[in-house]
Order: sequence, then C-alpha cells, then structure tokens
Amino acid sequence: MSDLSRLPSLGAQFAVLSLLAVGGTNAVAPEMHRQMVEVSHWMSDRDFAQMFAVAQAAPGPNLIVASIVGWRVAGGWGALVATLAMCAPSSIGVYVAWGLWRKVQDRPWRAWVQAGIAPVVIGLIGASGFLLAKGADENGRAMALTAASAALIWRTKLNPLWILSGAAILGAAGLV
Repeated sequence: MSDLSRLPSLGAQFAVLSLLAVGGTNAVAPEMHRQMVEVSHWMSDRDFAQMFAVAQAAPGPNLIVASIVGWRVAGGWGALVATLAMCAPSSIGVYVAWGLWRKVQDRPWRAWVQAGIAPVVIGLIGASGFLLAKGADENGRAMALTAASAALIWRTKLNPLWILSGAAILGAAGLV
C-alpha cells in the first residue's frame, strides 16, 4: 500500500479518535495505538511509544502526536490529514455541544454529568500511561524504573521533571 493510499483510512481513524478524545489526545492514545500498531500494522509498539514521547517533549498541544503519527504513516500529507481529522470533528462537536449545554445550565442533572465525566477521563489517561509504559519497557530493569518513577510521582511532591531527568541519566548510563 502506498503512502497516499493510506490517507482515507488514516483520516477516518483520526476523525473517530477526535470524537472520543474526552480529556485530550492522551486519553485516546490506547485506541490510537491499537489502530496504528495492531489493526493497520503501520508501526511497531516501540515506534509508537517513541513518537508519543517526542510529541510530549515538544512544546505545544498534546495533539502533536497525531501529526507525528500521520507523518510516519503517509509523509507530509499524512501529517496534514491526521491533524485536520483530529481537530475538525471534535471542534465542530464542541461548538454544537456548548450551545446546547448553555441551554440546560439550570438543570440539576448537568452537575451530575460533569462529575461523572471526570473519572472517565482519569481512567482513559491512566490506560494511556499503562499502554505507553508497556510498549517502551524492554526488560525487567526498565519496568522497575517505570514503576518506581510512577510511585515517586504519585506519592511525593517532587517535580516530575526531576524524576524523568533521573530516569534519563540511568538510561544514558546504560543501567536500564
């Protein structure tokens, strides 16, 4: 399959992801991974984890991962299609939903809906972290480092950048 022949499928996959991305692009990373790695076989687990890491390290919005994945799948046109497909459906949906949401602002069930969405978003983002760690951890030492880093971030008030820096130093030294 040539790169350009992948554009319709790539666009359709990202358009669906766009509508599911409650909480941002990170919330749909597991499904993005499933589509790109397991269903379409356009990249490996490691490729996806590396692209996600690059996207998170880059300045700007977290939807950069869509552009990077699109680039990997179909070059410059893939980056454009993936980015537009990730932005347009959800932007239109939010515009319509906001108008409807304002009309029901005095209804008691509105607060219940808002409170119910938060745990769903937290679960989706947690699943993303698990999936990315699974794809990036190549051995027992890497898994232990990931688990220790997660525990430190969760249980301490240390800035995560210090923890990530320490993990990077261990990796650069060949200890992981």
